[in-house]
Amino acid sequence: MHRLPEPDLAYLRQVLLELLAIPSPTGFTDTVVRYVAERLDELGIPFELTRRGTIRATLSGHQSSPDRAVSAHLDTIGAIVREIKDSGRPALAPVGCWSSRFAEGSRVSLFTDHGVLRGSVLPLMASGHAFNTQVDSLPISWDHIELRLDAPCTSRAECEALGVSVGDFVAFDPLPEFTESGHISARHLDDKAGVAALLAALKAVKDSGLEPQIDCHPLFTITEEVGSGAAAALPWDVSEFVGIDIAPVAPGQQSSEHAVSVALQDSGGPYDYHLSRHLLRLAAEDDIPVRRDLFRYYHSDAQSAVTAGHDIRVALLAFGCDATHGYERTHIDSLAALTRLIGAYLLSPPVFASDAKPAQEHSLERFSHQIEHDAQLASDTQVPNLDSVLGARPDTPG
Repeated sequence: MHRLPEPDLAYLRQVLLELLAIPSPTGFTDTVVRYVAERLDELGIPFELTRRGTIRATLSGHQSSPDRAVSAHLDTIGAIVREIKDSGRPALAPVGCWSSRFAEGSRVSLFTDHGVLRGSVLPLMASGHAFNTQVDSLPISWDHIELRLDAPCTSRAECEALGVSVGDFVAFDPLPEFTESGHISARHLDDKAGVAALLAALKAVKDSGLEPQIDCHPLFTITEEVGSGAAAALPWDVSEFVGIDIAPVAPGQQSSEHAVSVALQDSGGPYDYHLSRHLLRLAAEDDIPVRRDLFRYYHSDAQSAVTAGHDIRVALLAFGCDATHGYERTHIDSLAALTRLIGAYLLSPPVFASDAKPAQEHSLERFSHQIEHDAQLASDTQVPNLDSVLGARPDTPG
């Protein structure tokens, strides 16, 4: 297999910065969809859009089947107006699963049907000079924060006169910072850093002139944060699906801000044994820093495709990130490793070429082995047989 050149990290950084500048909480993704579609046009990669805006692209290979898909999501966490209080301040409900702890103090944009209003998310007791130590007594919940708009707005009528309505989207400022140490801090790196890495990998393949062995379909989904993600995104005969997302760097986790993670299980269950180990082998062959990890409170595009009923092998690649769904931080090392591994995967042979053919009835000829059959059966010698555990059967002679 040909090795790709090193990824264009300047391109990755630029794309990431531009993605972060586009508000895209789940349900409010049209603009970011247009942006990614323009990048695919620049790369010469054809695509189609679903009705709601999931992008389905095709990177043509030497053969069209079995084909594979690689997915990153464009939507982010955010909020939505739940109520307009008598005080004129909107109450918020979260979009996606995240704590109000990370919303407090944020600068935001509220999108009315006719324009944009700026404001700050504050706890109900926000002034230390008025409430003293009571400011520390509030519970952490979305019921205990509110939006202060930067506009004349001291009553419900005034707020409604500004055009604010229940159901208006609220996007949280990303506040990106790229430091000389290589760290990248911002909100919404989940999954805009993954999107940037996927686009950079696609650019590396196109720039190299190398042809993938099989067709690959880059997907950019718009509802991952609310669970549906890639459920309806696969019109082709896809046999392999690799999701791209975020890997939490925290106590009890194995992921690193300086490596790419291969997730072997999340809240949806284990990922495919063979596809996951294919990715690990590719990382080893190309000297890509890699970690194996499990994500307990986590769900991905790949698992949403399986839940929707697709008979596919699924795996997950992720960049290491500290403080996920908060003010997130990763390192360019992790994004470079992720980009390199995506590129290696795009050019790799299918895990099972036989996946292109329908299963033969009453035949195990093409079915996979997780461990060689004889080796797996040999493990039985280490386990007591049933008779030795239960004693001789009553009808067994002497």
